[in-house]
Amino acid sequence: MGRNAVVGALALGLALAVPLIVQSGFWLNLLTLMLFFGYLGGSWNILGGYAGQFSFGHAAFFGTGAYVTAILQLSLGLNPWVTMLFAAAGGASVGLVTGFLSFRYGLRGSYFALITLAFSEVLRVLATTAKITNGGQGLVIPLRTGLGNFQFAGKAGYYYVALAMTLISLAAAWCIEHSRFGARLMAVRENEDAAEALGVNAFGHKLAAITISGMMAGAGGTFYVQMFFYVDPAIAYGPAMSVESLLVSIIGGMGTVAGPLLGSIVLHLVGDLTRKVLANAPGISLVLYGVLLILILRYLPNGLIGGARALAGRVGLGTARSGSTG
Repeated sequence: MGRNAVVGALALGLALAVPLIVQSGFWLNLLTLMLFFGYLGGSWNILGGYAGQFSFGHAAFFGTGAYVTAILQLSLGLNPWVTMLFAAAGGASVGLVTGFLSFRYGLRGSYFALITLAFSEVLRVLATTAKITNGGQGLVIPLRTGLGNFQFAGKAGYYYVALAMTLISLAAAWCIEHSRFGARLMAVRENEDAAEALGVNAFGHKLAAITISGMMAGAGGTFYVQMFFYVDPAIAYGPAMSVESLLVSIIGGMGTVAGPLLGSIVLHLVGDLTRKVLANAPGISLVLYGVLLILILRYLPNGLIGGARALAGRVGLGTARSGSTG
């Protein structure tokens, strides 16, 4: 067994043991949110990190999944585990439509980012006025505690589900990074025209990336609804989910397997602990968010993982030089 496999097995064992060690509801909730937003950032990372297509409207996929779950539960009485499949399909469908209309007409860079934001805003307006979504009042999920109902009396149950989703996200990113599909995606990210000249179908690969990204985010909407029992247009399609999905990837390291998870851990440690410690200074966590983002962009443009790799490379180079000198 290789060194990476041993480290991974130890990390997984520690993660599985957390609810047995940590009894605080605050810390379990914080760890669950770290995992959840690491998963959501991982879904953004497939499109933004590996394919190089920056989305400012990731909430369009997440919110669709959340509403699909809530509506199917309340209107048809479907089991929430089943609705997760429909939520994933809903998120994938929105991603497919958004991607087709964007990439078909050659939208890139800031134009693509703005069109995704526009899609998210249109869906927010529709959700605010539609009867099926109960307008701006939102939808409340009835409490029916039990594993079969995807509802848990304590925080540990949600933690384990979030952990499983995060592991799936990490596995998906690893598979993409070590596949031909991923290599072609990264070629499109680096230089789309050059990739097409080499025979890569840029349109098809970008469309696949946004569809996978939407599918994962849609499934994340199901988790959110079951954990908080409520969804409204501001939560589902507001900018908060889009911004956080983007931020955790940028801070941790775009186009890396563990970058979104690392970014989520750092962001939530800064944000939630600041809010708890400085309860009498509202808004200070947002200030720290901004400062942290500026510092990362200024000094670590490739994120925390990129900075760690650069540092390791310099240390290794320095060691090699000293060894050759000696």
